[in-house]
Amino acid sequence: MSSFHSASNTNTALMAERVLDQVMSAGATGDLIVDEGETISLKACEGELEEYKVSSSRIFGLRVIKDGHIGTAYSEAVDADALKSLVGQALNNASFVKIESHENILPNSNQLKTDDNLLCPQEQVSIDQKIQMALEVESKLNAMDKVKNVPYNGVQDIFSQRHIFSTAGLNALTRSRMCASYAYALVEDGQKTAMQGTSQVSRLFSELNASSVIENTYEKCIGLLDGKPIPSKHYDVIFDTECQVSVFGVFSMMFSGKTAKDGINPMRNKIGSAIADSRLTIFDHPLNSDGFGYHLFDAEGTATEKSKLVIDGCLQTLIHNSATASYFDTHTTGHAIRGPKSTLGVNLHQVEIARGTEALSSLHSGEYLEVTDLAGLHSGANAISGDFSFGASGYLCKNGERIQAVRGITVAGNFYEMLNKISMIGNQQSWDEGRSALMPSIRFSDVAISG
Repeated sequence: MSSFHSASNTNTALMAERVLDQVMSAGATGDLIVDEGETISLKACEGELEEYKVSSSRIFGLRVIKDGHIGTAYSEAVDADALKSLVGQALNNASFVKIESHENILPNSNQLKTDDNLLCPQEQVSIDQKIQMALEVESKLNAMDKVKNVPYNGVQDIFSQRHIFSTAGLNALTRSRMCASYAYALVEDGQKTAMQGTSQVSRLFSELNASSVIENTYEKCIGLLDGKPIPSKHYDVIFDTECQVSVFGVFSMMFSGKTAKDGINPMRNKIGSAIADSRLTIFDHPLNSDGFGYHLFDAEGTATEKSKLVIDGCLQTLIHNSATASYFDTHTTGHAIRGPKSTLGVNLHQVEIARGTEALSSLHSGEYLEVTDLAGLHSGANAISGDFSFGASGYLCKNGERIQAVRGITVAGNFYEMLNKISMIGNQQSWDEGRSALMPSIRFSDVAISG
């Protein structure tokens, strides 16, 4: 892909140098994020290619700090006049905002670059092969019993690149590639309908498996077609990998130094205290290259490392960028986030929960509810209080066997209390479909289910 040729990067570096020279000439400091991307998207409909879209982008996002005032601006044009205007707009924006004494450009002159062979591998794959996969997934699913249509499907090949420069001399570059195949099918049997989907991601297109997407999507749809509510009471609950990652993600602000600074993080004063079952250990592990949450550095160019968030149930730290770290008189943990169009924030990179000691036979003993689908994840959750109420589907299970498909239920409770109601933690870890988090299965006890 031409966007990632060395000549292009040399040109980007020269433009960045000119931009930052103008920033310094105005008596300010600053950093510049340059995000570039190129995506091929394919979609099929009734056995024919419905969409073949190739898109590319390059966005310059500038943050300036002058006399304690922070201003941001972005530009998708890269001619000299546009970049001069970018600097002027950022400086002008800074003049209208209040002083933020804790936000500064770090004295970071690191030269960082990720490994292209690891994160952005190249291979000889024709567009015809990609089209064939898109057609195969959609047409074979459509031909299966009770499938009405496959409204959402696609194959994507995505290249992305981020370059960060600063007036302190920072030069950080990362490139990545992600190939994906996904499908959501609608099945009907009389008045009963169900729609479910699955996806696969890999850094190499050749590692995607159309048959797996087809089979897993169909099995999920057919499995829930006959689902019905179960009696309202408290159950032991095991969220499947996708749902468990989603639930932890909804409440991830519990680790945020930014929300603590804003006074809305319930964990702000609990560092060093027990907040969960003593068997629960949680890391943020951005340097695990098996996942797509891999980050060698954060949005300020700070080198990342494995962070201990919760050890044996005790909260160890909040995550920080340089501004929240300054506010709390501590060090940045390498969790700054910022897009070309956004201001500085914090976020986790790649969550990992340590494996427990329970084998599957123990984890799946007795009666429990396996939750495989959740609805209303954000509208039904209050991350400050921890309260949640989600629509759910799944299976009532006994001793590892699915006894009944379940639909039309509500799972409700308090996430922070639920962390202290862990019954068992499995001894095997699994990635979610997007390879953004690595977790074992956790069995939670005494969860309220309304049928």
